[in-house]
Amino acid sequence: MRHLLILAALVLATPAAAQSVKPQLSAALPNAPGKTMTVLTVTYAPGQKSGPHHHAGSAFLYARVLTGQIRSQVEGQEAVARTYSVGEGWTEGPDAHHVVSENASATEPASILVVFVADDGAALTTPDRR
Repeated sequence: MRHLLILAALVLATPAAAQSVKPQLSAALPNAPGKTMTVLTVTYAPGQKSGPHHHAGSAFLYARVLTGQIRSQVEGQEAVARTYSVGEGWTEGPDAHHVVSENASATEPASILVVFVADDGAALTTPDRR
């Protein structure tokens, strides 16, 4: 649960962040000592976005669009931002730099399910310094 509180505090403290982060599950992985799986949903109102951020150096994540469309770009993975629709997803490796994460629509909400696997106690998301 500490993971979820740290993540929510960091994401919601980012001035550019206007999304809602809801923890769904946090569980130690018994077959991977020192690792925790954290599941959350992120909901964006129409036109809202997250500021650029990094994920933990130990984190691997999978994101899947639940509703609407999400525009995303991870430095080194895509040359330009890509728009993902319901049912589509992507992965991000350790220390990923997420430069674009936003609702692609100005009129409809959008949400994603995010599954992290990271070191116990890791800060999953850190906003870029301005």
